[in-house]
Amino acid sequence: MPNDIPEWKKHAFGGNKASYGKKTQLSILEQRESLPIYKLKEQLIQAVHDNQILIVIGETGSGKTTQITQYLAEAGYTTRGKIGCTQPRRVAAMSVAKRVSEEYGCCLGQEVGYTIRFEDCTSPETVIKYMTDGMLLRECLIDPDLGQYAIIMLDEAHERTIHTDVLFGLLKKTVQKRTDMKLIVTSATLDAVKFSQYFYEAPIFTIPGRTYPVEVLYTKEPETDYLDASLITVMQIHLTEPPGDVLVFLTGQEEIDTACEILYERMKSLGPDVPELIILPVYSALPSEMQTRIFDPAPPGSRKVVIATNIAETSLTIDGIYYVVDPGFVKQKVYNSKTGIDQLVVTPISQAQAKQRAGRAGRTGPGKCYRLYTERAYRDEMLTTNVPEIQRTNLASTVLSLKAMGINDLLSFDFMDAPPMETLITAMEQLYTLGALDDEGLLTRLGRRMAEFPLEPMLCKMLIMSVHLGCSEEMLTIVSMLSVQNVFYRPKDKQALADQKKAKFHQPEGDHLTLLAMFVFFYRKNSSGSDSIDVIPVSLLLELWCKLPYSHRIRMIFLNFIVIVIILVVNGPLHSIITNLSLFRHKLDVVSCGKATVRVQKAICSGFFRNAAKKDPQEGYRTLIDQQVVYIHPSSALFNRQPEWVVYHELVLTTKEYMREVTTIDPRWLVEFSPAFFKVSDPTRLSKQKKQQRLEPLYNRYEEPNAWRISRAFRRR
Repeated sequence: MPNDIPEWKKHAFGGNKASYGKKTQLSILEQRESLPIYKLKEQLIQAVHDNQILIVIGETGSGKTTQITQYLAEAGYTTRGKIGCTQPRRVAAMSVAKRVSEEYGCCLGQEVGYTIRFEDCTSPETVIKYMTDGMLLRECLIDPDLGQYAIIMLDEAHERTIHTDVLFGLLKKTVQKRTDMKLIVTSATLDAVKFSQYFYEAPIFTIPGRTYPVEVLYTKEPETDYLDASLITVMQIHLTEPPGDVLVFLTGQEEIDTACEILYERMKSLGPDVPELIILPVYSALPSEMQTRIFDPAPPGSRKVVIATNIAETSLTIDGIYYVVDPGFVKQKVYNSKTGIDQLVVTPISQAQAKQRAGRAGRTGPGKCYRLYTERAYRDEMLTTNVPEIQRTNLASTVLSLKAMGINDLLSFDFMDAPPMETLITAMEQLYTLGALDDEGLLTRLGRRMAEFPLEPMLCKMLIMSVHLGCSEEMLTIVSMLSVQNVFYRPKDKQALADQKKAKFHQPEGDHLTLLAMFVFFYRKNSSGSDSIDVIPVSLLLELWCKLPYSHRIRMIFLNFIVIVIILVVNGPLHSIITNLSLFRHKLDVVSCGKATVRVQKAICSGFFRNAAKKDPQEGYRTLIDQQVVYIHPSSALFNRQPEWVVYHELVLTTKEYMREVTTIDPRWLVEFSPAFFKVSDPTRLSKQKKQQRLEPLYNRYEEPNAWRISRAFRRR
């Protein structure tokens, strides 16, 4: 492990002091037979046999995710086709597939495998396939009838991700066409009646839980700093409570890494006489071999604390948890349909989520849940259930996928909970300005190409335009880097030092080219045999990725347009993933722009023109869409430069509204790449304030309420 990885991370993931106890005395068969679902095995198989659609309700830890697929395989269903099981998160798909392969008695990737974005760990022998819901949705693009599957199981349906909600509508039609296919919908919460009513009054199969009483403790007053309060609570539990592991819920990777480091330093300061506290993070960007450490028990005399995102609410089951610390927050993407902008916002959880979190403390024995909010806040301020993702997020990617499947009448699509009309219209308007839809709302040739990428539409457009601008090699690397969360480690208490270390890579053009410079540095450093640098990527995946020979690195050959190649690491070996050849007439080559990086800036602008902002004389920047005041993030390469015009990748709301991944642009490019969205204004008709700007966004300037697809500029041509 490189020397410059933080000390707490070395300790957690293989350092000299890392120690773990024996998992269990039980054999795999005995473990399977100890699960609550085992007693209902025959009844479950019979219920699947008797019904085409079945709703299964079972507490987290009842065994439904790992056992149902195996029971059905043992019952002979795999002779008709594969058993596919969707998960809302990559971490869950990978960890569950690994566990099931062990129980099934095969190597991962043989009879049991998984597929996540950019990574396919399956083979022709695979009969049980775990995958993210997004991957099954992409399979529907190629084969709407899902002919290779005998059974589809939509697991963790209560999470109501946007992909799962779309799959509800698609599979509801598919089972009508394919009477030989079975559909199982599982949930860990008591919303079975709603699922049953939606799926033609399907029967409900309930698995009794294995739960113990949980004592719920509230704070008397609201906490001003929930992160610090969480760590203080963990220390109190460790020093005063009986044995038992602790589970802490935080909102994201950066926050979790910061908490781990602070907690490690505080424990270290107490000296060697204090019992050992093993600190383990869990978030989706963590490599799988590190994620599995959370399942290893702490040795006698020590305690384990798992600091996780909401992935640990239902997707992962960790034995030995007796204490849960719940600050009551989650990080979500929230979409403003008026501006067309996604924002990452830390928001309160729902009562249903709070109950799920508390329930994690009652799986092994009687437990305690420390809620770092008041009982009144729980009762009066929290929503009863989560708002489905489809009602609070940008639908551009979803609309693009549905259009690619030939579903053009979106208003008649059978959503379980329909998205707001305004959000659908805004999504179509976005796709129109990107050139993915024509004046009739139908897919263009460009839109069909964009639909084949497992990326958001703006990244798709950016990548495709880079081919025509002659910078596709650089753009492939940048897009790949953007697919890795938080490349730079920036702990809360060492942000200035982290920014100083990162500054060596800063490029005057902005953050996207800074990412490229960092990748090139990693590649050269590792290929020359030197030690890794002292700016540590949070994901060790990236460190290994950069050791790839240049000839194999992100070398994407558009043979009549290949969808995408991303290099990833799977259990050590390096794999390149090539998916879905599309037969177009023209060959699109991967070329480098060399030092002409202005082409890269243009390509970025071609995809993210909606996210343009101009320097405001008074404070920060103002977005061109709605004149919202935003700021360059302190970690940005442009923080001290403050250029006049920029585009950004996303907005993050913390103490201010910050732009993340910012690149400088020439304002004339906005009109060049999106004449349907921007026009050069007539200076004689502008106010004094706008005479110098001379760019006017056309967003929301419609002639008629239903004329979303034709802008004023388009009509005047």
